Amino acid sequence: MQLESSYINLLGLRFHAYHGVLPQEREVGNDYSIDVRVKYDVEKAMLSDDVNDTLNYATMYELIHQEMLIPSRLLEHVAYRIGDKLLMTFPEIECIEIRLTKKNPPMGADCDGAMVELILRAPNDVRVVKGDFK
Repeated sequence: MQLESSYINLLGLRFHAYHGVLPQEREVGNDYSIDVRVKYDVEKAMLSDDVNDTLNYATMYELIHQEMLIPSRLLEHVAYRIGDKLLMTFPEIECIEIRLTKKNPPMGADCDGAMVELILRAPNDVRVVKGDFK
């Protein structure tokens, strides 16, 4: 048997943070959720059963948490910083998909949130994509 591809996912990470264009958003804050999908070769870890042979998702979470603490105006900027931090910390990552959702955007709509989705293949290659998180 041969490993074709592998991913590590962190789903539904929840934060209260102070991102937004409006001054009120930066004072009161809002609730956010983040899904991260990292393409990473886990073959060594699946054979060794050793956490040192894979990406430690607790470390991934802490890096995301640190970036969420830094106020920004745009979700695009926050998502990019998260991806950049992960790629710089773990250069063996092949690709990162990030979905960052603001749960209660101040736009007068009854909705589940406003979301930005990025796919990062290298520190300088960012594409916003539409579609389902696979």
